[in-house]
Amino acid sequence: MKKRLISLMLAAAATAVGLAGPAAAAPGDTIVTLTVVGSGGLTISVPLASNLGTGSEGTTISGQMGPVVVLDLRALLTPAWTASVVSTAFTTGGAGPGESIPAANVKYWSGPATITLGTGTFTPGQINAAAAQVINVPRTAFSHTGGTGSNSATWNPTLVVAIPADAVGGVYTGTVTHSVV
Repeated sequence: MKKRLISLMLAAAATAVGLAGPAAAAPGDTIVTLTVVGSGGLTISVPLASNLGTGSEGTTISGQMGPVVVLDLRALLTPAWTASVVSTAFTTGGAGPGESIPAANVKYWSGPATITLGTGTFTPGQINAAAAQVINVPRTAFSHTGGTGSNSATWNPTLVVAIPADAVGGVYTGTVTHSVV
């Protein structure tokens, strides 16, 4: 009886060991890193030249300048930028009396974006003609906030120039400068 009991106990122990299966190794973790960099910086491109047309003294001339594009390739977590615009006086000849249109006579409105890429909020500085601003000092032309990663906005701003009543005939030239930060 004793032999039989020992045999049963050995059989039970062998069965228990057999059911447990092979021992498993502990899992191994590997920490993997990579770096994402923006493919570029923050840039603005503007038309090289723009012609608003022809007008008489004491009238107003207006026209679109052509597309302005801000391209933000900095790949930031919370990208934000503001584009500004300012104008010089417009002059002809020697810029003497009657040969200058002051920058205070130059208004600008960005209008809505014609193209946007990326996420976030794109906000025009002046949504329509009623919101046009004199640009003898820097004004916000367009801005972007929120979203993530790279983005871009394009708009076609309008200039409105009041020609003084004492302006002499000639081709007047001024500089409208856009910048972005």
